[in-house]
Amino acid sequence: MKPSEIRELSIEEMRRKRDELKQELFNLRFQHGAGQLENTARLLLVRRDIARVETILRENYQAKAD
Repeated sequence: MKPSEIRELSIEEMRRKRDELKQELFNLRFQHGAGQLENTARLLLVRRDIARVETILRENYQAKAD
């Protein structure tokens, strides 16, 4: 997910997206542990997307605080 796509979302949608991504990461880790995950690169991509969403959320909170 691109940062520009994330910035278009509302705060609530960003939180929902973050929660969905965290759930997906949990499922991917579970599959990886069981040896069923074929695309291990997806773990990295999901972690990066979570970081992007959290970074933009933090930017929004700091902008409102100023």
